[in-house]
Amino acid sequence: MRHSLAGRAENAMQARILAQLRDEGPLSKAQLADQLQVSRTTIAAEVARLAEVGLAGEAGPAASRGGRRSTLVDLSEDIRFVGISIGATGMSVGVTDGRLAVLATRHRGCDIRQGPEAVLAAALALVREVLDEVGVDRPMGAGVGVPGPVDFHRGVPVSPPIMPGWDGYPVRDAVSRELGCPVVLDNDVNVLAVGEQHAGVAKGARDFLYVKIGTGIGCGIVIDGDLYRGVNGCAGDIGHIRIEEFGPTCACGNTGCLEAFSGGAALARDATTAARSGRSPALAALLQEKGELTAVDVGTAVSQGDPQAVQLIRDSGRHVGRVLAALVSFFNPGMIVIGGRVTGLGHALLSEIRGVTYRQSLPLATGNLPIVLSELGDEGGVVGAARLISAAVYSP
Repeated sequence: MRHSLAGRAENAMQARILAQLRDEGPLSKAQLADQLQVSRTTIAAEVARLAEVGLAGEAGPAASRGGRRSTLVDLSEDIRFVGISIGATGMSVGVTDGRLAVLATRHRGCDIRQGPEAVLAAALALVREVLDEVGVDRPMGAGVGVPGPVDFHRGVPVSPPIMPGWDGYPVRDAVSRELGCPVVLDNDVNVLAVGEQHAGVAKGARDFLYVKIGTGIGCGIVIDGDLYRGVNGCAGDIGHIRIEEFGPTCACGNTGCLEAFSGGAALARDATTAARSGRSPALAALLQEKGELTAVDVGTAVSQGDPQAVQLIRDSGRHVGRVLAALVSFFNPGMIVIGGRVTGLGHALLSEIRGVTYRQSLPLATGNLPIVLSELGDEGGVVGAARLISAAVYSP
């Protein structure tokens, strides 16, 4: 197996060159000079240095633009990043190249409540599988997402409601020690938002919200092209916005939170109640068959035309839409992307969220506001995590 190289950008100009190559593909020295508004001599000097540290280099002649032909520059073929996206009930890991194309992935179920040692051991075992598959024993860096608030600078989770045993655990340093490379840690929703910005429906969007509806509910906020984390890393924790004074008890300890009404765990709870009460024959049959219900089972019952399951979806979408309407009035985003496991419930949920958001927001804010489902699936978290570590490696 070959080692991935371990260089880093040395200055801001090198970082800008690497970011352009990552996001746009191979470019000629002339194109880089034009786009970065510097001389070709500067580009040539910095590319030569990037070649020395194994990050980028010349890749043959560019197409002629008249006169002397320029030289193409591309990222090193040896660059490999690891992306690890851990949710409450499942994880995805993968390896990408320097341009964040996914080369290999693995997905498996997990229970975040098992604690950091068990969950990270499972994630690292999958990482070693994908590294073996692509023939690399040490990547250039790894990004990790976890389903709770994160102190980005310290690389630790902070008081995560659904992650017992994780508070203050040195996730970044533990993974870095195991993989022998730099690591960044962030909230899973931020990771998904960055993945969506790089390769999904929000590609090119400068101001958007990424709303994940899974076991919990969270929101990634992108402002002028950059992720906004807030002072303590908990920006976008919309699942704990209180929508009813009295309501179900949430994992955070409060009552009436959005997550307690509309998260995947809440849907499973309400579906079980509907099944046991006899209001939903379809859910009752699924409960008898499986022993317990999940949010996905609600979608199955909807597809069978079960009216109670349809009502559960409508109620969930209505609560989410009310919160999004407030966010739209406050933030005025250019796009809202809905992702997460519960989006397997599809257009029944999306149409309810759209309807409520559009009705309850000012027309000026929603006149040109697309609210769309993510299309990236499990790979979104892998790409987002790899993008975060690429930004660190490609920066001085």
